Amino acid sequence: MILCIGNILTPEQVVRIREALDDGQFEDGRKTAGWHARLVKNNEQMASGSRQAQELRAEVEAALTGHPLFQMAVRPRKMTPLIFSRYRDGMTYGNHVDDPVMGRGDNRIRTDISFTLFLDDPDSYDGGELVTDTTAGEQSYKLPAGSAVIYPSSTLHRVEPVTRGQRRVAIGWIQSTIRDPGQREVLFDLDTARRQIFDRDGKTDEFDLLTKSLANLQRFWAEV
Repeated sequence: MILCIGNILTPEQVVRIREALDDGQFEDGRKTAGWHARLVKNNEQMASGSRQAQELRAEVEAALTGHPLFQMAVRPRKMTPLIFSRYRDGMTYGNHVDDPVMGRGDNRIRTDISFTLFLDDPDSYDGGELVTDTTAGEQSYKLPAGSAVIYPSSTLHRVEPVTRGQRRVAIGWIQSTIRDPGQREVLFDLDTARRQIFDRDGKTDEFDLLTKSLANLQRFWAEV
């Protein structure tokens, strides 16, 4: 399931984060790429060790994990530290698939879901589309600032060259409590349906039955 989620960050948060990124220190993005992805990766990433980077990560992670639609879609168990990436002056990231396991030691996670949270307005730069290769063909994403796209980490994808302006995003990876993407989609659909029933009719017998089924399916499938 590929899902676009709008308004994860408020306009005020977006402006503040962009200002912080303007003052931040960036380094070669190939430092965090695998040996084969390094061959096609040409971008910059905010240095992760600074206090400023840590504060930005904490703010964006709180916005993501606090968003109900994000929670419904990914059901996170673990998340990698966010990376703030910058593309400018012809920078690009060619076709690649994300590493299946990231981190070291007790901090290792299986990457089930990848996400890109856009931080610049789409009309402020040319190019920079995230392109995913799916069974339905290639799909292109260039979302409003503060919006995110989530997609299975098994997806082949790329970032088109930026030819004007700059493209700044926050990216990360999630290990879900529900490993199978088909099962995650079933739970997402059930959760969406029961919330719609509640918004329309309140706590009805149908809502209770769907809630019971949703909870029990999670008991069958969850890895915690």
